[in-house]
This record gives sequence, C-alpha cells and structure tokens, in this order.
Amino acid sequence: MDPLHHSRLRLVFLLLPALFFLCLPASVPAAQSSASDRIVNDAAKQDLRRQVMGEAESTLDPEYRIGYGDIISVSIYGEGSMAVGDQVPPAAAADKSKAGKAGGEQSRSRAQGIEVRLDGRSSLLHLGDVPLVGMTLSQAAEYLQQLYKTIYEAPLVTVTLVQSNSRRYTMMGQVASPGLYHLDSPLTMVQAVAKAGGFTEWANHDITVIRPKRTDGAKGSDWGKEGQTFKLDYDDFLKGKKVGDNITLQPDDIVVVH
Repeated sequence: MDPLHHSRLRLVFLLLPALFFLCLPASVPAAQSSASDRIVNDAAKQDLRRQVMGEAESTLDPEYRIGYGDIISVSIYGEGSMAVGDQVPPAAAADKSKAGKAGGEQSRSRAQGIEVRLDGRSSLLHLGDVPLVGMTLSQAAEYLQQLYKTIYEAPLVTVTLVQSNSRRYTMMGQVASPGLYHLDSPLTMVQAVAKAGGFTEWANHDITVIRPKRTDGAKGSDWGKEGQTFKLDYDDFLKGKKVGDNITLQPDDIVVVH
C-alpha cells in the first residue's frame, strides 16, 4: 500500500473519536437546559386557552389577593420552606367561636403554614416581618424573589395559598344558623341559605344581599362603586322565575333572610 495513503487512513481513524466527543457535549446539555429552564409565559397560556375553549370560554376570576388571617406557603426551590419554625396561628381558638355553626364552620381548624397577621405582615426566614396583604400570589412571589436575591443566587420563589381565612360573608335573619362563614368557593344566595341550615319556620323566603363599597380597588362582575343591594324571591325561584337573581356571593357580602 502506498505509504502516503496509509498515513491518511490512520489520521482519519484517529480523528473520528475526537470529533465524536467534541460534538456530544454540545448537544446533550442544550436539550437539558431547554427542558428545565424554559417557562411558558401567561400570554401563551391565555392564547391556547382561547383556542381550546373557543366561544365557550369563560372569564377567569381576578387573581386571589392575600388577606388578613390567610395561611400561605413560601418556598425556594432547592432550599425548602421559608417558614420560621412551626407557625401555629394564635387566633385559631378565637376564630372557631366567631364562625357560623352549619357546614362544619364552627369546628374549622387553621391550617399549618405562614400566617398573615392582623398587621398585614408575615414572618419569613432570613427576612423577618414582611408586608404581604393586598398582593396577589404572583406579586408576592416576585416581591419576595427580589428580597431573597440579597441572600440566595437566582432564587426561584413560590407562594401558594394554603387556607383562605380573609374571604367571608355574613348570614343574618331567618336561617337556622346565622353567623360568619368562610367563602372558600363560588357560592350563590340559595346555597348560602342551605349552608346556614335553611329557612326557619317564620321566614317568608325573601333574601336580600347587601354588598358594601369595596375598598381594595378590585371589582367583581356584580360590584358597584357605592355598594349594591340584590333581592331574590325564593318562591319565584322554585317556579323557575328570575333565576338570574340568584347571584354569586362576594367577600364581605351580608345576606339577610326575611
């Protein structure tokens, strides 16, 4: 064999493994970083939601705002919870005595987590007392992320709602169990009466909802600038009349059953 040709073949075989290993690191980490670091933005989520739901799309409720007495969780990826010890809300016993009796409200226990105190602040590891009332969960996460950047490198902060204690409504009048109730999920006027044990024997089945003026600037779909009053005739409702009067309650609503 020609010595020159033999040398060329030998050089090719020597270079092939080197080329293989040079190409391998460039492809594998790229796949890993794209899978772990990429986050779908909110605009893309909304666009896809509209595409999937089409004309049946429903309007999303405004994002939850942290209120007094709420229990939240704050964690940093790779570091764990930022709670200071085992935070047991001191107002738990008093809270039980104030809530209505029906639907298990009187025996409701406070969840384990980070309490938003009556001064609007929460105690967090490394930060001390931090004001959080009035923020949405995403705003609180962004705010805390900026604070924790002074302690951790590129912290990924997650804030979640563990238990809502700030959203309440009042039941008064001719129901079996009047009192304060937690508004944990969408609830209509009729459902609120049922949750309070139903009408008393003296009720005339008229229901009024008094909605005071809101002070936090947020507006629900039924909210007025100076407060509103809504009425429902339950007897007409049973006949299928004015079923639209059976509105969904909002926090701080006062339900009066006549």
